[in-house]
Amino acid sequence: METLDLLMGGFASALTPVNLLFAFAGVILGTAVGVLPGIGPAMAVALLLPLTFGMETSSALIMFAGIYYGGMYGGSTTSILLNTPGESATVITAIEGHKMAKAGRAAQALATAAIGSFVAGTIGTALLVTVAPIVVKFAVSLGAPSYFAIMVLALETVTAVLGSSKIRGFAALGLGLALGLVGMDPVSGQQRLTFGFAPLVDGLDIVVVAVAIFAIGEALWIAAHLRTSPARTIPVGAPWMGKEDWKRSWKPWLRGTAFGFPFGALPAGGAEVPTFLSYVTEKKLSKHPEEFGHGAIEGVAGPEAANNASAAGTLTPMLALGLPTNATAAVMLAFLTMKGIQPGPLLFENEPDLVWALIASLFIGNTLLLLINLPLAPLWAKLLKIPRPYLYAGILFFATLGAFSVNMQVADLWLLLLIGLLGFALRRFGLPVLPLILGVIIGPMAEEQLRKSFQLSAGEVSGLWSEPLAVGIYVLIAILLLLPVVISSIRRKRGTGTADSDALLAGTAAETAKPVLHGTGSASEQEPSAKRTEHTNAAESDES
Repeated sequence: METLDLLMGGFASALTPVNLLFAFAGVILGTAVGVLPGIGPAMAVALLLPLTFGMETSSALIMFAGIYYGGMYGGSTTSILLNTPGESATVITAIEGHKMAKAGRAAQALATAAIGSFVAGTIGTALLVTVAPIVVKFAVSLGAPSYFAIMVLALETVTAVLGSSKIRGFAALGLGLALGLVGMDPVSGQQRLTFGFAPLVDGLDIVVVAVAIFAIGEALWIAAHLRTSPARTIPVGAPWMGKEDWKRSWKPWLRGTAFGFPFGALPAGGAEVPTFLSYVTEKKLSKHPEEFGHGAIEGVAGPEAANNASAAGTLTPMLALGLPTNATAAVMLAFLTMKGIQPGPLLFENEPDLVWALIASLFIGNTLLLLINLPLAPLWAKLLKIPRPYLYAGILFFATLGAFSVNMQVADLWLLLLIGLLGFALRRFGLPVLPLILGVIIGPMAEEQLRKSFQLSAGEVSGLWSEPLAVGIYVLIAILLLLPVVISSIRRKRGTGTADSDALLAGTAAETAKPVLHGTGSASEQEPSAKRTEHTNAAESDES
């Protein structure tokens, strides 16, 4: 009952004219950045961080959440119409959705994607309302050793899952942790990694780091592989689903939601895995398996529901534990830190109005997105006709302006350029960006909990596993690290059939990655080496 009262208070705050306006602006902008290739929600939120200094915290968070949800919606539009996913999570949608569009059923594909996203987002947000307070009550009872173990688990799982190899993932994480150390030691006051440069004494501003990695790094990467020819659009018509389409879609919507929410709440769960699992499940359960690969509506409904349910799941650890599980959540967490708000379990206790207004706005934003996306799908597709040089010139301008406005220091512009070059290098050499960002944000928080653990144990290392939960988490970390080694060792011993299965898996992965190649999607969360293949395929498509 208390939760329901708090949610009603959140609706009262979210439905004020100002917050309603920011929610509307967020979903419009989010849908646009989801449609445009190379621009994801993480980059959009990072670019807007400097503009939110003077805004109410709740209004800014509501707008960011609208951008996040809108990006999920927008990516499906270009996946279906142009076979160019705006987000990595909508790759699976492109497999069946574009086939439906080519068969003259673009309207039905867009409708089932939009309605499925609405259903999954609403159910996922309701689960967030139910689950988050329970997680908070459990988390408040934890001590510093358990918190440190949880943060290590989050960093380890994100790093091990993303990228073309674990070595590259941990290399990116190491860079992020090193950047997080820059500045003054919080205990001794000694300068670390400042190299005598005075502006670094206070540490690297997370706004500068986020804008540089996402915006500058991506713009430089796209400039190196620039394509100016607009994509060909497919006439859409008025989105409408027949009785048979509804009958074949509602069960995939529910099953996709069941896949998406728990994966979104897990560290490194993301939306890619549940969308793939949803697609495979629908193919097995469908009464029309022969249609898969030729435009099956279940192959659009299920993955899109899983995609949007995972977005609600992602906010659960961010709000309840202060742990982001993707790049957009990481930037939103950086915004809270920038505003002087301590993320974590006490956020629900210290800032209840803020948290519940944000959760209520998710219901509102979901409804707005449904009303906007059904009639405006053809308009979003036309955004792809914007020439890339104009698009990225604007991004560079606003990124530079935003970074300078943080502290009004010329030094920040040099840092923006240097860290932007680092972002370009990450993409060039196949290092994932998310571990670096999480290292910068979570690294100092993990250091604080590590020092508290040592203080409580009088410097004894055993203090790190002095709580039962911490012991269990370290065992889980060891299993996650050793399991791939054990599996590969067993496969080598078996010998026969391994090469054939590996070749089959590689071929499947290549075929799954192919639709991404025209639009780079959320570049911060995709593998750069895949992008190099993307641009090659885009060039071949343009030539043909």
